Amino acid sequence: MSILKEFKEFAVKGNVIDLAVGVVIGGAFGSIVKSLVDDIIMPPVGMLIGNVDFANLFVVLKEGAKQAGPYASVAAAKQAGAVTLNIGLFINSLVSFTIVAFAIFMLVKAINKLKREAPSEAAAPTPATKECRYCLSSVPEKATRCPCCTSQLD
Repeated sequence: MSILKEFKEFAVKGNVIDLAVGVVIGGAFGSIVKSLVDDIIMPPVGMLIGNVDFANLFVVLKEGAKQAGPYASVAAAKQAGAVTLNIGLFINSLVSFTIVAFAIFMLVKAINKLKREAPSEAAAPTPATKECRYCLSSVPEKATRCPCCTSQLD
């Protein structure tokens, strides 16, 4: 029974739920960035460097058993059973990773900035002590006599 109770406490804690939400949102964000790279960024880049379709930029390492090359796309090469080195897909993944890493960096930077500003916004607590005007020692706020020099305080 104690293991079940411990598991329930673990699963209901805010950290676990936050982590689960983060993983789900991260997966959705990853698919959005992949679409951004594959559908928006890489086509113009490919056009600028000579009408290269990065998704189909590959090198055939071994011809397929079902059909000999050349192959029009990575999918056609895979269907023919060819072994390929998919350079374009790797470049797309590299660009996607860079965008995701930069977005996470900016998010962490913003959170850290908010954390640094939070303590300065809080009002400084009033000191619970005062200074003795005769010996300059620190005396509790409610004291009527200085414990060091025994002077009467106002």
